Amino acid sequence: MKKLKIGIIGCGYISSIYMQNCPKFEHLELVGCADLDLERAKAQAETFNIPKSCSVEELLSDPEIELIINLTLPKAHAAVCIQALEAGKHVFTEKPLAVTREEGRQILETAKKHNLLVGSAPDTFLGAGIQTAVQLIEQGEIGVPIGASAFMISRGHEHWHPDPAFYYDLGGGPMFDMGPYYLTALVALLGPIKRISGSTRISYPERTVLSQPKAGTKIKVSTPTHISGVIDFESGVIGNMTTSFDAIGGTSLPPIEIYGSEGTLLVPDPNTFGGPVKIRKRDEMEFKEVPLTFGNDQNSRGLGVADMAKAILEGGKYRANGRLAYHVLEAMHGFHDSSDSGRHYIMQSTCDRPEPVALELQAK
Repeated sequence: MKKLKIGIIGCGYISSIYMQNCPKFEHLELVGCADLDLERAKAQAETFNIPKSCSVEELLSDPEIELIINLTLPKAHAAVCIQALEAGKHVFTEKPLAVTREEGRQILETAKKHNLLVGSAPDTFLGAGIQTAVQLIEQGEIGVPIGASAFMISRGHEHWHPDPAFYYDLGGGPMFDMGPYYLTALVALLGPIKRISGSTRISYPERTVLSQPKAGTKIKVSTPTHISGVIDFESGVIGNMTTSFDAIGGTSLPPIEIYGSEGTLLVPDPNTFGGPVKIRKRDEMEFKEVPLTFGNDQNSRGLGVADMAKAILEGGKYRANGRLAYHVLEAMHGFHDSSDSGRHYIMQSTCDRPEPVALELQAK
Protein backbone atom coordinates (compact mmCIF):
# COMPACT_ATOMS: atom_id res chain seq x y z
CA MET A 1 0.00 0.00 0.00
CA LYS A 2 1.20 3.50 -0.85
CA LYS A 3 2.12 5.51 2.22
CA LEU A 4 1.38 9.21 2.67
CA LYS A 5 4.38 11.08 4.07
CA ILE A 6 3.48 13.32 7.00
CA GLY A 7 5.17 16.10 8.96
CA ILE A 8 4.12 17.52 12.34
CA ILE A 9 4.41 21.21 13.26
CA GLY A 10 4.23 21.83 17.01
CA CYS A 11 6.01 19.43 19.36
CA GLY A 12 4.25 20.25 22.62
CA TYR A 13 2.31 17.98 24.97
CA ILE A 14 -0.36 16.80 22.49
CA SER A 15 2.22 15.82 19.85
CA SER A 16 3.27 12.66 21.70
CA ILE A 17 0.01 10.78 21.14
CA TYR A 18 0.00 11.68 17.42
CA MET A 19 3.62 10.57 17.07
CA GLN A 20 2.81 7.35 18.89
CA ASN A 21 -0.33 6.55 16.88
CA CYS A 22 0.46 7.62 13.30
CA PRO A 23 2.86 4.70 12.65
CA LYS A 24 0.07 2.29 13.63
CA PHE A 25 -1.72 3.02 10.36
CA GLU A 26 -0.15 1.19 7.44
CA HIS A 27 -0.78 4.03 4.98
CA LEU A 28 0.83 6.77 7.13
CA GLU A 29 4.56 7.51 7.32
CA LEU A 30 5.68 10.16 9.81
CA VAL A 31 8.93 11.52 8.40
CA GLY A 32 9.53 14.85 10.14
CA CYS A 33 8.63 17.25 12.92
CA ALA A 34 9.24 20.94 13.56
CA ASP A 35 8.84 23.45 16.35
CA LEU A 36 9.88 27.02 17.07
CA ASP A 37 11.98 25.41 19.80
CA LEU A 38 14.34 23.22 17.75
CA GLU A 39 15.53 21.37 20.84
CA ARG A 40 11.98 20.33 21.64
CA ALA A 41 11.52 19.04 18.07
CA LYS A 42 14.79 17.14 18.29
CA ALA A 43 13.80 15.55 21.60
CA GLN A 44 10.45 14.35 20.22
CA ALA A 45 12.11 13.03 17.07
CA GLU A 46 14.54 10.99 19.16
CA THR A 47 11.80 9.68 21.44
CA PHE A 48 9.54 8.54 18.60
CA ASN A 49 12.17 7.58 16.01
CA ILE A 50 11.17 10.31 13.55
CA PRO A 51 13.86 10.66 10.85
CA LYS A 52 13.89 14.45 10.64
CA SER A 53 13.59 17.36 13.10
CA CYS A 54 13.96 20.88 11.78
CA SER A 55 12.56 24.39 11.50
CA VAL A 56 9.02 25.01 10.26
CA GLU A 57 10.34 26.52 7.03
CA GLU A 58 12.55 23.51 6.32
CA LEU A 59 9.70 21.08 6.95
CA LEU A 60 7.36 22.97 4.64
CA SER A 61 9.98 23.08 1.88
CA ASP A 62 10.47 19.30 1.93
CA PRO A 63 8.92 18.04 -1.35
CA GLU A 64 8.39 14.54 0.06
CA ILE A 65 5.95 15.65 2.75
CA GLU A 66 2.36 15.71 1.51
CA LEU A 67 0.37 16.37 4.68
CA ILE A 68 1.06 18.58 7.69
CA ILE A 69 -0.42 17.93 11.13
CA ASN A 70 -0.70 21.34 12.81
CA LEU A 71 -0.38 21.03 16.61
CA THR A 72 0.44 24.66 17.40
CA LEU A 73 -1.49 26.84 19.88
CA PRO A 74 -5.00 27.87 18.70
CA LYS A 75 -3.91 31.46 17.94
CA ALA A 76 -1.40 30.11 15.43
CA HIS A 77 -3.68 27.56 13.75
CA ALA A 78 -4.79 29.78 10.89
CA ALA A 79 -1.36 31.20 10.05
CA VAL A 80 0.33 27.80 10.07
CA CYS A 81 -2.49 26.13 8.11
CA ILE A 82 -2.39 28.80 5.41
CA GLN A 83 1.42 28.69 5.30
CA ALA A 84 1.31 24.91 4.80
CA LEU A 85 -1.42 25.11 2.15
CA GLU A 86 0.52 27.79 0.27
CA ALA A 87 3.48 25.37 0.35
CA GLY A 88 1.33 22.76 -1.40
CA LYS A 89 0.61 20.54 1.62
CA HIS A 90 -2.69 19.10 2.78
CA VAL A 91 -3.39 20.08 6.41
CA PHE A 92 -4.93 18.43 9.46
CA THR A 93 -5.06 20.76 12.47
CA GLU A 94 -5.78 20.34 16.15
CA LYS A 95 -9.01 21.94 17.34
CA PRO A 96 -10.35 24.49 16.85
CA LEU A 97 -9.96 25.04 13.13
CA ALA A 98 -9.14 28.70 13.87
CA VAL A 99 -9.91 31.34 16.48
CA THR A 100 -12.15 33.53 14.29
CA ARG A 101 -14.68 32.72 11.59
CA GLU A 102 -12.79 34.96 9.18
CA GLU A 103 -9.63 32.90 9.69
CA GLY A 104 -11.60 29.69 9.29
CA ARG A 105 -12.99 30.84 5.96
CA GLN A 106 -9.51 31.87 4.83
CA ILE A 107 -8.22 28.37 5.51
CA LEU A 108 -11.02 26.73 3.52
CA GLU A 109 -10.69 29.22 0.65
CA THR A 110 -6.91 28.73 0.46
CA ALA A 111 -7.35 24.95 0.39
CA LYS A 112 -9.91 25.23 -2.41
CA LYS A 113 -7.64 27.58 -4.36
CA HIS A 114 -4.80 25.04 -4.28
CA ASN A 115 -7.03 21.95 -4.64
CA LEU A 116 -5.91 20.62 -1.25
CA LEU A 117 -7.74 19.03 1.67
CA VAL A 118 -8.21 20.40 5.19
CA GLY A 119 -9.10 18.29 8.21
CA SER A 120 -9.44 19.12 11.88
CA ALA A 121 -9.64 17.55 15.28
CA PRO A 122 -11.44 16.42 17.26
CA ASP A 123 -11.52 12.93 15.81
CA THR A 124 -12.77 11.35 19.03
CA PHE A 125 -16.20 11.00 17.38
CA LEU A 126 -14.63 8.33 15.15
CA GLY A 127 -13.96 6.13 18.18
CA ALA A 128 -15.93 3.16 19.43
CA GLY A 129 -18.07 5.05 21.94
CA ILE A 130 -19.60 7.73 19.71
CA GLN A 131 -19.79 5.38 16.72
CA THR A 132 -21.72 2.79 18.73
CA ALA A 133 -24.14 5.57 19.74
CA VAL A 134 -24.45 6.68 16.09
CA GLN A 135 -25.27 3.10 15.10
CA LEU A 136 -27.96 2.78 17.78
CA ILE A 137 -29.66 5.97 16.57
CA GLU A 138 -29.48 4.87 12.93
CA GLN A 139 -30.98 1.49 13.85
CA GLY A 140 -33.94 3.23 15.47
CA GLU A 141 -33.18 1.94 18.96
CA ILE A 142 -34.43 5.17 20.59
CA GLY A 143 -37.02 5.95 17.92
CA VAL A 144 -37.11 9.47 16.50
CA PRO A 145 -34.58 11.80 18.20
CA ILE A 146 -36.36 14.67 19.97
CA GLY A 147 -33.88 16.35 22.28
CA ALA A 148 -30.32 16.33 23.59
CA SER A 149 -28.30 17.65 26.53
CA ALA A 150 -24.56 18.14 26.88
CA PHE A 151 -22.58 19.15 29.96
CA MET A 152 -18.89 19.95 30.48
CA ILE A 153 -18.42 21.21 34.02
CA SER A 154 -14.97 21.83 35.53
CA ARG A 155 -13.28 24.23 37.92
CA GLY A 156 -10.63 25.42 35.45
CA HIS A 157 -7.20 24.53 34.17
CA GLU A 158 -5.24 26.63 36.66
CA HIS A 159 -5.67 23.75 39.11
CA TRP A 160 -3.56 21.32 37.07
CA HIS A 161 -2.14 22.70 33.81
CA PRO A 162 1.55 23.79 33.90
CA ASP A 163 0.85 26.92 31.80
CA PRO A 164 -2.90 27.66 31.79
CA ALA A 165 -2.97 31.35 30.79
CA PHE A 166 -4.03 30.80 27.17
CA TYR A 167 -7.19 29.00 28.32
CA TYR A 168 -8.45 32.36 29.62
CA ASP A 169 -7.43 34.46 26.62
CA LEU A 170 -9.43 35.14 23.46
CA GLY A 171 -9.91 31.86 21.63
CA GLY A 172 -9.89 30.00 24.94
CA GLY A 173 -12.51 29.43 27.61
CA PRO A 174 -14.50 26.24 28.04
CA MET A 175 -16.39 26.67 24.78
CA PHE A 176 -13.32 26.90 22.55
CA ASP A 177 -11.33 24.40 24.61
CA MET A 178 -13.95 21.66 25.08
CA GLY A 179 -16.84 22.81 22.89
CA PRO A 180 -15.33 21.25 19.74
CA TYR A 181 -15.58 17.76 21.29
CA TYR A 182 -19.20 18.14 22.33
CA LEU A 183 -20.47 19.99 19.26
CA THR A 184 -18.67 17.70 16.83
CA ALA A 185 -20.14 14.66 18.59
CA LEU A 186 -23.63 16.20 18.54
CA VAL A 187 -23.37 16.92 14.80
CA ALA A 188 -22.15 13.34 14.21
CA LEU A 189 -25.14 12.04 16.19
CA LEU A 190 -27.86 14.45 15.08
CA GLY A 191 -26.70 16.40 12.03
CA PRO A 192 -25.98 20.11 11.44
CA ILE A 193 -27.18 23.06 13.52
CA LYS A 194 -29.74 25.69 12.43
CA ARG A 195 -29.66 28.30 15.22
CA ILE A 196 -28.34 28.92 18.73
CA SER A 197 -29.45 30.89 21.77
CA GLY A 198 -26.69 31.49 24.32
CA SER A 199 -25.84 33.19 27.60
CA THR A 200 -22.29 33.76 28.82
CA ARG A 201 -20.44 35.23 31.79
CA ILE A 202 -16.99 35.76 33.25
CA SER A 203 -17.51 34.63 36.84
CA TYR A 204 -13.99 35.43 38.06
CA PRO A 205 -12.15 38.29 36.27
CA GLU A 206 -8.83 37.06 37.67
CA ARG A 207 -7.50 33.54 38.29
CA THR A 208 -4.59 32.39 40.43
CA VAL A 209 -2.47 29.54 39.10
CA LEU A 210 -2.31 26.72 41.64
CA SER A 211 -0.19 24.29 39.62
CA GLN A 212 3.58 24.15 39.21
CA PRO A 213 5.78 25.68 37.93
CA LYS A 214 3.76 28.93 37.85
CA ALA A 215 1.87 28.65 41.14
CA GLY A 216 0.80 32.06 42.42
CA THR A 217 0.80 33.73 39.00
CA LYS A 218 -2.28 35.89 38.32
CA ILE A 219 -4.23 35.49 35.08
CA LYS A 220 -6.55 38.17 33.70
CA VAL A 221 -9.62 36.48 32.21
CA SER A 222 -10.51 37.85 28.76
CA THR A 223 -13.14 35.36 27.59
CA PRO A 224 -16.39 33.96 29.07
CA THR A 225 -15.88 31.00 31.37
CA HIS A 226 -19.49 29.86 31.85
CA ILE A 227 -21.56 29.40 28.69
CA SER A 228 -25.00 27.88 28.40
CA GLY A 229 -27.53 27.78 25.60
CA VAL A 230 -30.07 26.06 23.38
CA ILE A 231 -29.24 24.44 20.05
CA ASP A 232 -31.83 23.97 17.32
CA PHE A 233 -30.71 21.32 14.84
CA GLU A 234 -31.79 21.29 11.20
CA SER A 235 -33.49 17.96 11.90
CA GLY A 236 -35.80 19.56 14.46
CA VAL A 237 -34.02 18.16 17.51
CA ILE A 238 -33.72 20.69 20.35
CA GLY A 239 -30.58 20.48 22.48
CA ASN A 240 -29.10 22.33 25.42
CA MET A 241 -25.42 22.64 26.28
CA THR A 242 -23.37 24.04 29.15
CA THR A 243 -19.60 24.42 29.30
CA SER A 244 -17.94 25.86 32.39
CA PHE A 245 -14.58 26.49 34.01
CA ASP A 246 -16.39 27.99 37.03
CA ALA A 247 -17.97 25.05 38.86
CA ILE A 248 -16.92 21.90 40.66
CA GLY A 249 -16.97 18.98 38.20
CA GLY A 250 -17.83 15.37 38.82
CA THR A 251 -21.58 15.97 38.65
CA SER A 252 -24.04 13.10 38.24
CA LEU A 253 -24.96 14.28 34.75
CA PRO A 254 -23.66 12.26 31.79
CA PRO A 255 -21.62 14.19 29.20
CA ILE A 256 -24.30 13.79 26.51
CA GLU A 257 -27.88 12.48 26.58
CA ILE A 258 -30.03 11.91 23.48
CA TYR A 259 -33.79 11.70 24.02
CA GLY A 260 -35.89 9.76 21.51
CA SER A 261 -39.53 8.80 21.09
CA GLU A 262 -38.75 5.23 22.21
CA GLY A 263 -35.83 5.62 24.57
CA THR A 264 -32.93 7.63 25.97
CA LEU A 265 -29.27 7.16 25.06
CA LEU A 266 -26.36 8.04 27.36
CA VAL A 267 -23.33 8.93 25.24
CA PRO A 268 -19.78 8.74 26.68
CA ASP A 269 -17.36 11.62 27.19
CA PRO A 270 -16.68 12.99 23.68
CA ASN A 271 -13.08 13.72 24.71
CA THR A 272 -12.51 9.95 24.78
CA PHE A 273 -12.71 7.21 22.17
CA GLY A 274 -14.39 4.54 24.30
CA GLY A 275 -17.54 4.00 26.37
CA PRO A 276 -19.64 3.32 28.22
CA VAL A 277 -22.77 3.63 26.07
CA LYS A 278 -26.07 3.06 27.88
CA ILE A 279 -29.68 2.92 26.72
CA ARG A 280 -33.06 2.84 28.41
CA LYS A 281 -36.06 2.00 26.27
CA ARG A 282 -39.74 2.67 26.82
CA ASP A 283 -41.19 0.49 29.62
CA GLU A 284 -37.74 -0.49 30.92
CA MET A 285 -36.89 0.40 34.51
CA GLU A 286 -33.16 1.10 34.17
CA PHE A 287 -30.35 1.86 31.76
CA LYS A 288 -28.42 -1.04 30.26
CA GLU A 289 -24.86 -0.83 28.98
CA VAL A 290 -24.45 -1.63 25.28
CA PRO A 291 -21.33 -3.48 24.05
CA LEU A 292 -19.13 -1.32 21.83
CA THR A 293 -19.42 -2.47 18.22
CA PHE A 294 -16.24 -0.88 16.87
CA GLY A 295 -12.54 -0.90 17.66
CA ASN A 296 -10.56 2.22 18.56
CA ASP A 297 -11.78 2.46 22.14
CA GLN A 298 -8.39 3.65 23.47
CA ASN A 299 -6.71 7.01 22.85
CA SER A 300 -6.69 6.85 19.05
CA ARG A 301 -5.88 10.45 18.15
CA GLY A 302 -4.77 10.33 14.56
CA LEU A 303 -7.86 8.47 13.31
CA GLY A 304 -8.97 11.64 11.55
CA VAL A 305 -5.56 11.94 9.89
CA ALA A 306 -5.72 8.31 8.76
CA ASP A 307 -9.22 8.76 7.34
CA MET A 308 -8.18 11.94 5.53
CA ALA A 309 -5.06 10.24 4.16
CA LYS A 310 -7.21 7.49 2.64
CA ALA A 311 -9.21 10.17 0.83
CA ILE A 312 -5.99 11.75 -0.47
CA LEU A 313 -4.61 8.40 -1.66
CA GLU A 314 -7.81 6.78 -2.94
CA GLY A 315 -10.33 9.58 -3.39
CA GLY A 316 -13.70 9.82 -1.68
CA LYS A 317 -14.97 11.53 1.46
CA TYR A 318 -13.36 11.88 4.86
CA ARG A 319 -15.16 12.62 8.09
CA ALA A 320 -13.17 15.11 10.22
CA ASN A 321 -13.22 17.59 7.36
CA GLY A 322 -12.93 21.35 7.06
CA ARG A 323 -16.65 22.01 6.52
CA LEU A 324 -17.53 20.16 9.73
CA ALA A 325 -14.78 21.99 11.64
CA TYR A 326 -15.92 25.38 10.34
CA HIS A 327 -19.56 24.61 11.22
CA VAL A 328 -18.48 23.82 14.78
CA LEU A 329 -16.30 26.97 14.91
CA GLU A 330 -19.26 29.09 13.82
CA ALA A 331 -21.53 27.42 16.38
CA MET A 332 -19.10 28.19 19.21
CA HIS A 333 -19.09 31.85 18.22
CA GLY A 334 -22.87 31.64 17.95
CA PHE A 335 -23.24 31.08 21.70
CA HIS A 336 -21.18 34.21 22.41
CA ASP A 337 -22.83 36.31 19.69
CA SER A 338 -26.32 35.37 20.88
CA SER A 339 -25.47 36.36 24.43
CA ASP A 340 -23.97 39.67 23.33
CA SER A 341 -26.90 40.58 21.04
CA GLY A 342 -29.79 39.14 23.05
CA ARG A 343 -31.06 37.37 19.94
CA HIS A 344 -30.89 33.94 18.33
CA TYR A 345 -27.77 33.38 16.27
CA ILE A 346 -28.73 31.97 12.86
CA MET A 347 -26.06 29.67 11.43
CA GLN A 348 -24.67 30.73 8.06
CA SER A 349 -22.87 27.44 7.37
CA THR A 350 -23.94 23.84 7.21
CA CYS A 351 -22.22 20.51 6.71
CA ASP A 352 -22.96 16.87 6.05
CA ARG A 353 -23.48 14.58 8.99
CA PRO A 354 -20.30 12.47 8.93
CA GLU A 355 -20.78 8.99 7.54
CA PRO A 356 -20.53 6.16 10.10
CA VAL A 357 -17.02 4.74 10.38
CA ALA A 358 -16.18 1.75 8.23
CA LEU A 359 -14.68 -1.15 10.12
CA GLU A 360 -11.52 -1.00 8.02
CA LEU A 361 -10.55 2.33 9.63
CA GLN A 362 -8.59 0.65 12.37
CA ALA A 363 -5.12 1.05 13.81
CA LYS A 364 -2.84 -1.98 14.05
